[in-house]
Formats: sequence, C-alpha cells, structure tokens
Amino acid sequence: MLEIATTKMSSKGQVVIPEEIRNRLGLKPGSKFVVFGDKDVVILKAISIPSIEEFDELIIEARKQARKAQLKKSDISAAIARVRG
Repeated sequence: MLEIATTKMSSKGQVVIPEEIRNRLGLKPGSKFVVFGDKDVVILKAISIPSIEEFDELIIEARKQARKAQLKKSDISAAIARVRG
C-alpha cells in the first residue's frame, strides 16, 4: 500500500522520513540509501545486504553469464589488473 506523507528539508540538507513509513519499511538509524534525482523528483532506494541465499543466486547467475560470454579466469584477472592500473 502506497503511503503519502509530507516532510521538509533542513538547512543542512537533511530530510526526515515520517515515522509510519520508517516503521512499515523497517528502516533503522544508519540505514543506507541510493538517491536518484531528476527534475523535481527525488527517489530514495533503501540498500540492504543480500542474504546468503540471494548472494548464492547472484554468484550462480554471474557464472552463467561468464560462461555464456566465454570468459576465462585470466580475462577477469586481466580486467582487474587494468582497473587497478
């Protein structure tokens, strides 16, 4: 269910997320967000650490994509070395 509330920004650029929304989303002090901005729209997307199961699924998918692209371990090592300079 979409909840709509109003808030305002402080002189330090801080915005309070209303309590009922924080509670419903399980947001705690220290929660981290990605912030998207476009024209007059600001979107906060909560960042959460994936569970072990979600992480395992990500690894399986990454390996499938690597096989599909015919990547070798040496290709990955070379890419890392290039980025690290």
